[in-house]
Formats: sequence, structure tokens, C-alpha cells
Amino acid sequence: MPGIPDSFLDDLLARTDFIDLVSGYVKLTQRGNTAKGLCPFHSERTPSFSVSADKQMYYCFGCNKGGGAINFIMEIENLPFHDAVAFLARRAGMTVPDSGETRESVSRRNRMLELNRDAARFYNDMLSKSGGAAALNYMRNRRISPKYAKIFGLGAAPNEWTALSDAMRAKGYTWNELYDAGLAKRGKSDKGGGYDTFRDRLMFPVIDVRGSVIGFSGRALGDDAAKYINSPDTAVYSKSRNLFALNLAKKSKAGRLILVEGNIDVVALHQAGIDCAVASLGTALTVEQAQLMKRFTENVVLCYDGDEAGQRASKRAIGILEPAGLDVRVLRLDGAKDPDEYIVKFGADAFLNLMDRSEAHIEYRLADILKQHDVTTSDGRIAYLKSAVELLAAVRSPAEREVYGRNVAETANVSYDTIEIELKRAFASRRRREAAKETREEQQPLRAMQPTQRSMRYSNEASASAEMGVLRCVMSDPETIKIARESGLSEDEFTAPWLGRAFSAVCAADDTGTRLSVPALTARFEPGEASELARVLTAPFDASEAHRAMRDYIEKIRDERVRHSGDIADALRAAKKNKQRKAQ
Repeated sequence: MPGIPDSFLDDLLARTDFIDLVSGYVKLTQRGNTAKGLCPFHSERTPSFSVSADKQMYYCFGCNKGGGAINFIMEIENLPFHDAVAFLARRAGMTVPDSGETRESVSRRNRMLELNRDAARFYNDMLSKSGGAAALNYMRNRRISPKYAKIFGLGAAPNEWTALSDAMRAKGYTWNELYDAGLAKRGKSDKGGGYDTFRDRLMFPVIDVRGSVIGFSGRALGDDAAKYINSPDTAVYSKSRNLFALNLAKKSKAGRLILVEGNIDVVALHQAGIDCAVASLGTALTVEQAQLMKRFTENVVLCYDGDEAGQRASKRAIGILEPAGLDVRVLRLDGAKDPDEYIVKFGADAFLNLMDRSEAHIEYRLADILKQHDVTTSDGRIAYLKSAVELLAAVRSPAEREVYGRNVAETANVSYDTIEIELKRAFASRRRREAAKETREEQQPLRAMQPTQRSMRYSNEASASAEMGVLRCVMSDPETIKIARESGLSEDEFTAPWLGRAFSAVCAADDTGTRLSVPALTARFEPGEASELARVLTAPFDASEAHRAMRDYIEKIRDERVRHSGDIADALRAAKKNKQRKAQ
């Protein structure tokens, strides 16, 4: 990658125990030199995430993401290339060498983090000034103590158009930096300048698990129609990949996380001594947030508002958390609309007792199904049983299916034998559908070979297959590079440009007398291309036949070029060159 010497990257990757690195995020099962686990990048019940100790690579056969250590950290920590390198370097006790480009790239991100930190200090300082009176009064009404206001870094955005912008510009930040950080919006005037994004709001800084202020959430203090507004996604912040207060909740000894809807609920729970509460950030729960929680716990308690919208959100969240491998329970708030109100009414101890009695997500969903049907009637019982059996058919544990099946039978006043027969039939049917789906996918080799990104699709599958073979050869046996050079093979002959660039990178390294490792090669590419390279280079390959295979691949590439060439003269020249090579 430009800006950081290849020799440093190779040394860094050599010092990084890849299995140990990935194990910090994914529970892996070791089998020889390969480890498997549930993919941290998408929800799945059956492990399709593979990590190769030999090749220092990962690849997921479910979502097609892959690469080396740098790609992994970029993806899972949501970091740009240079920050991912710095992350690994700190872990290995190394110092990233200075370079102009590296400094510029890192400084842009660091500059935004510094701006966010200074903005958080501005908002916090405003609480002691007249511009923060409304926010201070609101915090008192919501019983937020000064201690927890400080712990969460709460602040006030005054009801002024440019209070923050003026203060930050006085510190040397530019309008463009304010726009990029989402702290200001562009004005409509031709004179330039803008206005503050957050005005007349109680401010909640969003702090990541590394302790950096990455964004903000602002609660309206006046009659603004938008109760909460949040920072837009920026170079340092992604709403779908972060959770409010996870920086605090990750330290909890509770062994679980409580997921609530609002920032105030989070503060109220922490203030009551329940220090494991987090909330999503102005968006419905995402797969990335579920995977983030999985890094810190196996257990999640859902505590959404008790209204209809909260129940819908709970069911949707269960469908995201459970496939991520989390044990999900649901807490029903009887007598209060949200956790903050419950604690005010009944106290923290009552909330803890309620949490200990929270329902397993299957119980919660069965209860929801029961609400929809009148089991005192024959039609109602049949409809209830049909929906309940469909839900239980997705439960993989035979013991759980039986326990919940017996509960369903008792509720509907029928014998368990009847339920058992239907459950076995539904479970077998579901398994057949899943097996049929897997078979269909396995029977589509061309589709499987094509990259998932449309912009990377191969225009000539036969040539692309040979181009992949060339890459496997040069990465498995450096001696095959000589065969490619002697044949005159060049990047221009590759029908897949990104494969051609990978080939050129390997050749360029060979020119300097170095061998480019697979992780170092994938680190040179964007995430989509890196994933495809990982897929190509982790495929089984017999290195003992590399020399013969390399010649065959080159011949195939040129034959395909001739076959698809619209230029007759070019085609004839290529055919003549091939003929001469074969005669040698």
C-alpha cells in the first residue's frame, strides 16, 4: 500500500498471530491449521467463517468477505487502512514508519476526533452558562445527577445558530471540517458559512469502545418535531456499527447487556447501579450492532418500551440477535412505559428482580402468538397451534422443542403426542428446505465464481478462471513468476482488472527481490476486492503442479483473448505468438 513500506507490512503481519487476533472477536473451533466460527459480519446459525493459520487469511462462505489481518481489522473495527495498520502495530509493539501520505491520512481522522472532543467539551461547559439553563433544568426534571452527567459527558447545545461553530472556528477548525464532522450544515447564502446542526438540545456524546468521541445525539428541549437527532455517518462514525454507552457497559461484571430504546433510559439504569445498559443510535438494531455485542457477552436482555411499536421492535431485534449466537431474553415492563419510569415508580431493586424473571425469547414470542388467537374456540386453537409449531420448528435443540412443545400443548388443551407429530413434520420440512437451498447454491458454480459486487463481475468467466490460477501459482511458488515473465504475460491481458493489478503487484515485489505475502497483497485492495482475492487464494491448490499449470493458464488466457478479439490482426498476432511458444 502506498505510504507504508511493504517490508514493514510483511514484518507486522509476521508478528501478528492471526488466529489469536481473530479469536478476540470470534469464538473459533480449531481443526488442524484451519479454524471455524460464526461469521462476525453477518448473522448465521451454522459456522461458515474459516480462518487459515497457514495462509493467515479469513474467508466467509456465507457473505463472501475475506482477507488478511489488516482487512479483518478494517472491517470489524470500521477503520481506514492506515488506522488498521496502526492498530495492529500497537498490538505488536511496533511503530508505523512516518510517511507524508500516512501522516496526512491519519491526521484527517485524528483531526475529526479532536474536533469532536473539543465540541463535547464546549457542550459540557455550556451547562454552567446561561445557554445551558434549559438543558440543566431538563436533567433535574429527569433526575439525572451531576455525577452521572459527568460520567456520560452530557452537555447543552444553546438555542443559537452558530454558537458551537464560532467557538470551534476560534480554535482553528474550518467550516469544511465542521460540515464533514456533521456538527454544522451549509447555509443557503452565497456568502458561505453555515449553522450549527444541534441547537437547543441536551447533548449526549457517542463514545466508542476505545474512548474516542465519534459523534453526538441531541434530545430536543423545545418544541422541535424531531425528538432526537443524531450525527450523520462520518469518517469516524457509523450509527449502524456503534452502541450508545457500550464504552461503559463493556466494563460491567453483570455478564449481560440490557438493550433499551433511549439514551435517557441508559443513563437512568446506570445511575440506578445497573451498569450494563446500552442503546442503538437513532436506527433500528442492525446485524453489525449484534455482532458488536457478541464481542462482550453471550447474553442480551431486551427492554424496549411496552407499547405496540416497542413490541414490534422487540420481535425484529430477536430476529437479529438470536442468529448472531446470543442468548436473548425479553423483559416486560408492567406498570411503566419505559425503564426510566419503572425505576422512578418501583425502584432499582424491583427492576433487577424483574430482569431476573425476564422471558426467554421463545416464551415471549409464544405469548405474543397466544394474544392473537382465542384458544377457547376450535378455530382459534388450530390457528394458535399452527403458528406455534411453525415457530418451534426453527428451534434446533430437541430438548427445547419438547419443553416448549409441552407448554403449547397445555395452553391449547391438546395432548403432547399431537404436537410432537406436527413438530417433527415441520422440523423435517424446514431441514429439507434448507438442504434444498444449499444444493441449489452448490449447483451454480458460475454464479458462485462471480464476485458479489456487480462492478467486479467477470466479462469472461473462462479467462477469469485461468487468471485466478495464475495468481494461485505465483503466490504458491515464486518460481512460476519466471514462467510468466518469459511468456510476456502482462496486466493488460487480464480480463478482470483487479486480478491484473494483483499480478502486477506480485511482479513488482519480485523486481525488488522480495516475496509478497498473501495478507500483504490483500491489504493493497479495497474491502470488496480483498474479499474476492481471499476467496481466490484460499481455494485448494496443488503447488506440485504449479509449473505445468502456469503454462496452461497463460495459454487459456491468450486463447480466450483470441476467441473474443474483434481485431483480426491482433488475434492473428496472439495466435502466432502462442504457436511459437509451444514450439520452443
